[in-house]
Amino acid sequence: MPAMRTHPAILKRSPRLLIPLLAVWTYVIGAAMEDDILPNARTLELVEQRYGGAATERLRRWRTLVERDLAGDNEQAKLERVNRFFNQIPGVDDKTNWHERDYWATPVEMLASNGADCEDYALAKFFTLRAAGVPGERLRITYVRAWLPREKRLESHMVLAYYPEPDSEPLILDNLDARIKPAAERGDLSPTMSFNGDGLWSAKQRGQSGKIGDASRIVHWNTLLARMRQER
Repeated sequence: MPAMRTHPAILKRSPRLLIPLLAVWTYVIGAAMEDDILPNARTLELVEQRYGGAATERLRRWRTLVERDLAGDNEQAKLERVNRFFNQIPGVDDKTNWHERDYWATPVEMLASNGADCEDYALAKFFTLRAAGVPGERLRITYVRAWLPREKRLESHMVLAYYPEPDSEPLILDNLDARIKPAAERGDLSPTMSFNGDGLWSAKQRGQSGKIGDASRIVHWNTLLARMRQER
């Protein structure tokens, strides 16, 4: 789970990243997410060379989801489709997948490698819903403590929260529980902090009044965006 600390300018490359890392975004910190997040022909070619045909097929299905399947949906339907699409990806810890203790993968990396840690699910859903037209102020990537009943312990975790209105109770998109539920029905989760491109919020207060700063305080958010800009 990511920590908040002073960060290096650029995250060091993972040993698995043997090809240029596949970022196809235009993103500026503090500005709205643009729609151009989907893999182009060159990206698909690089992914096929590194990961094979099954990986490129997953990326093509993602592109179809955003460009065609979500086009006529209302926001609730978009949440359901996007949550279901990414939750199909197997859970794999960062040490196994990227040889890093804590690595935030881009959606392209996630789909190409066919493995994801909790933050990868939340980030991929966030970026995809933004590309599908869901306003950024309705989406927050949220740090939580999750109770794992089988292991009988709490674990750091990350989910995506959707706010129909600024001060409303959010809906939770999660990989641990595939059903989208209101936060009040997720007694296994204890939120601590949330963020998006516009800011950072404390879980102690609901809505805009809980804003405590800028997302630039989060090390891996910065390094992820830096890699996107650098790679582009």
